[in-house]
Amino acid sequence: MREDAAVAGERLAAAGHGAPHDEELMRALYEEHAAPLLSYVLRLVAGDRQRAEDVVQETLIRAWRNADRLAAHGSSLRPWLVTVARRIVIDGHRSRQARPQEVDPAPLEGVPASDEIDRALWLMTLTDALQDLTPAHRAALVETYFLGRTVNEAAETLGIPSGTVRSRVFYALRALRLALEERGVTA
Repeated sequence: MREDAAVAGERLAAAGHGAPHDEELMRALYEEHAAPLLSYVLRLVAGDRQRAEDVVQETLIRAWRNADRLAAHGSSLRPWLVTVARRIVIDGHRSRQARPQEVDPAPLEGVPASDEIDRALWLMTLTDALQDLTPAHRAALVETYFLGRTVNEAAETLGIPSGTVRSRVFYALRALRLALEERGVTA
């Protein structure tokens, strides 16, 4: 149902006179202009129907908000609506170009968290520092600190006196501290 410009102008002029007129104006704008405007906008947005519908809705809302100025203009409303719709599409395109592309976070889920990376780096550094120790000192340190054995249990496992285990652990810890300091790790 297509209304002539005079009737549409009367509705636009009546827009400022209360809620019933506002509702009637919006309904008239939609009935007369929504379908052709949607066809036009669909071409602008490459067939994205949801986006096109959003643009048409925004265009009609702007027409409704500017009803008093449009009524004073008196000419056909359609060119104004087409111009507004085109500008909304252009603004949307520019806005998307100005923002960086959003990325899918799924590939990042496999990357270890910073505390896991820090722990892995610490273990690599510690392993390198342990390699600098003599085999006897390293064995005493592994038995007592890393395997959690008492000095007597470590002495029994290594087949050496417990005093020797204590002495080796003392010197191993001192050497390990120096090796870690050389690598930039402070204890």
